Amino acid sequence: MTAHAHRPHAAAPEVGIGWRHPHYAALLEQRPALGFIEVHSENFFAPGSAALAVLREGRAHCPVSLHGVGLSLGSAQGIDTAHLDQLARLVQAIDPVRVSDHASFARGAVVHAADLLPVPMSRAALDAMCANVQRVQDRLRRPIAVENLSAYVQWREADMDEPEFLNALARRSGCGLLVDVNNIFVNALNGQLRGEHGDPLGACRRWLDAIAPDHVAEIHLAGHRHCGDIVIDDHGSRVGERVWALYRHAVGRFGAVPTLIEWDTDIPDLSVLLDEADRAREAAAQVLAPATDTQAVAA
Repeated sequence: MTAHAHRPHAAAPEVGIGWRHPHYAALLEQRPALGFIEVHSENFFAPGSAALAVLREGRAHCPVSLHGVGLSLGSAQGIDTAHLDQLARLVQAIDPVRVSDHASFARGAVVHAADLLPVPMSRAALDAMCANVQRVQDRLRRPIAVENLSAYVQWREADMDEPEFLNALARRSGCGLLVDVNNIFVNALNGQLRGEHGDPLGACRRWLDAIAPDHVAEIHLAGHRHCGDIVIDDHGSRVGERVWALYRHAVGRFGAVPTLIEWDTDIPDLSVLLDEADRAREAAAQVLAPATDTQAVAA
């Protein structure tokens, strides 16, 4: 299978950035040309808050994508009703272009881990996540997108690999997939550090090739940090060159999918994020241009 075998179309992708507190004022003042801005949903749950007022102002100038970290879609305990109600109110107030969360769990019977923990790639875990995703979608009256996780531990129990799990989730629930290219690469690097020797880029390309293109609703790009015996998905630096290479592969596979630049720690000047967004557009254009040229000749 070639990287370009399933390209849906050749239009330029919408590219956005994560809108974090240090850039609230600058983005509203500069109003840069962006396809969308993405915020963490839970930061805007409080009704009547200053944060929500800022988000409404941003929404007046640019589409908003809501990206959550607290639904705990993989929890066997089900979805927390209060959390879902708050998300539903925010969705109604903002009318986002997309709503997303993670293929993870955080909440158990008696504790909340306050972290995104991986689920086993098992049929039982798939059943639980499908039910939870469906409940969220019924409440929000729209499909959501579910993101693959950067995980630092693994379950022994597995009936399938991660792409098979995510494809089945999307097929059964009707949700989309949010493909985080940096997460895939971080997991591949950490696999090498655990002794799973091989070609990390090749492993990542095979992962991407195993995902059904019709399911992909958004792509995330971010930086990561090498810490000796582990690689951390810290969203604290520019996108790495090998992640850019994987992004080009993903565009060839999935087409002009909306793409986000994430930056959550050591946040630089807004201009740096906008520069990364420009690079994403350029990288996608390099991949999509041959299809565009072919269509122009045929016309």
